[in-house]
This record gives sequence, structure tokens and C-alpha cells, in this order.
Amino acid sequence: MSPITPLRDERTLVLQLRDAIGALIGAHGLKPGDQLPTEAELTRRFQISRPALREALKLLEQDGAIYVKHGKGRFVSAAAALQVERPITCFESVSEMMQKSGYRPINKVLSISEEAASEEVQAALRLDASSRVIRLERLRMHEEDVLVYGLDYIPRTAVPDRLYDIDWSGSLLDLLERHGMRPCMSTAVATSIMLPPDVSERNDLNDFGPAFLIVETAFTSTGLPIVYAKDYHRGSRFSFSFVRK
Repeated sequence: MSPITPLRDERTLVLQLRDAIGALIGAHGLKPGDQLPTEAELTRRFQISRPALREALKLLEQDGAIYVKHGKGRFVSAAAALQVERPITCFESVSEMMQKSGYRPINKVLSISEEAASEEVQAALRLDASSRVIRLERLRMHEEDVLVYGLDYIPRTAVPDRLYDIDWSGSLLDLLERHGMRPCMSTAVATSIMLPPDVSERNDLNDFGPAFLIVETAFTSTGLPIVYAKDYHRGSRFSFSFVRK
């Protein structure tokens, strides 16, 4: 196997290595109770330093994917064999999520503006009271059907270009990447809720039905909060899975 190379999402080397070892478990068909290769074998396979390897193994142990028998080595746990089809813990763009669900996403921009950050947005993005943000309002559609209504807030300093020189119907993650600010992880809260009445009325979405709202703060690889998002997923069109341990 070739050495681990930097990935597009700029995850740290330890996180990449954790995922590579997880993939190795699946590729080799290791079952719960099977022993992992030794540290020496893994460092040779991935051409990585021993300290980085141990950090990655520690993450896998914290995730419950492996466990340690002192004096014997590391072994695959039962949790490593559990897989979910649409994990709610997966960080990805709304467009990527829609594509994996079988839809062909179209982004329709409803509004784009620069405004003062509200207290809610200030707290999420760690901004001061004088900060300005970009507010992006979009519909995510499959053909003529609206599947997601979304609001994104981005610090104005993260995208210094003139707002109307940017194609906001494209990927927000790719745009931020061009400015060296691509998010790669997030914290989120999910609730079941109806669309705000004014949104339903303005966009003729009275038949949208119950929504699965994900309120999310996305961070760069250095831990900088870069996007505060509120995405209302049409409840009748999406389902998410998770593992309980």
C-alpha cells in the first residue's frame, strides 16, 4: 500500500491514518475478535511514524472500533462491523448528501446579502458584535421538487470578493476551499419542525410538510468556525441512520 497522501478536505494526518486503518479492517475482512497487524507492520504498510500511528490507533480505540488486550495486541471490536447506510454523523455538503440519496441536486439562490451578525450567529462563529457576515439563502431541488431550504452564514472576512462576482449556486465548500477555508468537520443539532411560515408563503412551499432541521457549525481543519448553517430537509424524502453503542 502506498503512503498516505494529503486529502482534499485537509484532514490531519492522524485522522487520515485512522480512516485508512478502518478501511484496512474492511478490505481484509477482519471480523470481531480478529487481531490487527502489529505496529511494526502498520508503520511499514503506511510508511508513517510510530507516534502518528499510535495516535490513530488511540482514536480507533476511543471510537470503539478496536480494543486492546495488554500483552497480546489490538483486536477488532464488534462495533467495527456495524455499518449504516446513511450515517447522520457523516460530514458532507447538502449537495453530496442529496446525490448519495439518488437525487440530482439543483441549487436555486433566493437571496445573498451582507449584514451584521446576530447574537446567535456571533456565538456560533465566535465573532464580535461589529462583525459582518454573508447570508446565503437557497433552495435545493431535484427537478421541480424542493427538497431542502437552507440558510448559510459565513464571516465576511472569509470571502473578500464582491458578492455579485460569485456564483452562489455552486458548491459553498469549494468556494471556501479556494480561499483556504474549506470546512472538514462540524457540530450539529437535529430537530423535527415545520418550515417557518414566511418561508413557506414566499416560496409556495405550503405542501413541504414536516422538516428535519439540522443546525450546524462547520469548522476548518484548524478548528476555525467558518459556516453556520440551518438546513430544513423535507421529512418525507430523507432518512438518516446511526449506530448506538
